[in-house]
Amino acid sequence: MQIRKAIFPVAGMGTRFLPATKASPKEMLPVVDKPIIQYAVEEAISAGITELIFVTSISKRAIEDHFDSNYELENRLEKAGKNDFLAMVRNILPSHVSCAYVRQPEALGLGHAVLCAKPLVGDEPFAVLLADDMIYSPQESCLASMVSIATRLHSSVIAVEDVDRKDVSKYGVIDPQPLEERVQRINGMIEKPSVAEAPSTLAAVGRYVLSSRIMSILEQTKPGAGGEIQLTDAISTLLDEQRVLAYQFEGKRYDCGSKLGYLKATVEYGLRHEELAEEFQSYLENLGT
Repeated sequence: MQIRKAIFPVAGMGTRFLPATKASPKEMLPVVDKPIIQYAVEEAISAGITELIFVTSISKRAIEDHFDSNYELENRLEKAGKNDFLAMVRNILPSHVSCAYVRQPEALGLGHAVLCAKPLVGDEPFAVLLADDMIYSPQESCLASMVSIATRLHSSVIAVEDVDRKDVSKYGVIDPQPLEERVQRINGMIEKPSVAEAPSTLAAVGRYVLSSRIMSILEQTKPGAGGEIQLTDAISTLLDEQRVLAYQFEGKRYDCGSKLGYLKATVEYGLRHEELAEEFQSYLENLGT
């Protein structure tokens, strides 16, 4: 499984962050000095992805602009001798990485968003990254590890996190069978189960490496939880045909779809920032004194 393409579903309205997201996509909210979507893109590139596919909506033009060239800005920076900023702007994407954009006409769920990218994916396996789930990995990125597992074991792979049992109704939860360290074979999967129904506390989070077969399955998948076409339901059907694995990633996930998760990410990434860490740490230690 050579994984070259990644889908970024970014069509959501970001209602939990209104009014900040009234005119700006939630994916463009900054965590320290980069927008949320850029962290996801950098993770994809670290995993060898060369084709980025953004599933957008009418209000997401700023994402396209961010990953495009801005010749006026570059010219001004160059004339002002601000070469560090110029390099930063020009190197948001490496030259070998391309972007494509497709619209999701209606908000019909994650599965539908992925299906919107079918003409651009073709018959290749691909990755899906949900930018709201920022995953900090101290060593290899989460997606890079998943791509390695998918390539080595010739299987689709989804990222999972061990969550509190009281929270299982928020996630797609797997029925796991241990295969190797941090890797489980998925025997079944339930979208947003009750505590009593949940087969485990291992929940799918926003990283997937999927075989192209999932697209045909999504075309036949009927609306499920919330009246939406659920990617989890399609993966459950895929299990009848192919092995699907779960990877319990190393690192920490920040739910930047929530205000509290976004604030936690901002603080902790600030504490890791090479220019800001020491001074920011001192500020936090003296806060309120």
